[in-house]
Amino acid sequence: MASADPERRDKEAGEGAGGEEEDTGAQIAPIIRLEEVAVTTGEEEEDALLDLKAKLYRFDKEGTQWKERGTGNVKLLKHKETGKVRLVMRQAKTLKICANHLVLPSIKIQEHVGNDKSCVWHASDFSDGELKEEMFCIRFGSVENCKKFKETVEGIAESLGKNEEREDKDVSATAGLVEKLSVGESTSEVTNSASAPETAEPASTADVRKDETEAEERTD
Repeated sequence: MASADPERRDKEAGEGAGGEEEDTGAQIAPIIRLEEVAVTTGEEEEDALLDLKAKLYRFDKEGTQWKERGTGNVKLLKHKETGKVRLVMRQAKTLKICANHLVLPSIKIQEHVGNDKSCVWHASDFSDGELKEEMFCIRFGSVENCKKFKETVEGIAESLGKNEEREDKDVSATAGLVEKLSVGESTSEVTNSASAPETAEPASTADVRKDETEAEERTD
């Protein structure tokens, strides 16, 4: 018996129509096919010496104030072939580079006044596509991480400084050896030329025949 209530009737009709769905077996191909793309970060030939989460600031000379550069992971990366170490930091969400510079023997890391979780330093930075002198301040979540960052950077700078001194000594020693060899060779040449005996020039065949002819005439 059909129901007189239109709402109930429509509801029953809807339930009956939607109770089963017909499977047509059709496959819908994507409109755009996306190819896999290899993403490179430029860090493939480097080993991470340090990787810590932090917030970075840059000192604005014109505004004479600190400006936030971003929050992310600061890394110290050592190149596998050259041995050079650089500091790199990317923003966590956008992966935009907010710091990118070499760690040089001359770098000085100092604790920020009044905050034992922060450090400041100067560097020639290349994060904006051009080399610029920047003053950075980095803040960590704990005193331990800040201390670890500071000690690691200072250790790298000290090691690089010793390597440069060793290379300079090797270059000086090599230059001195080459100079000694050059002086020794010059002295040897002078000595040889002074002590070499004079040798008579050999007589030519014509002279020998002439002497023989004169000797025969005297005999006759």
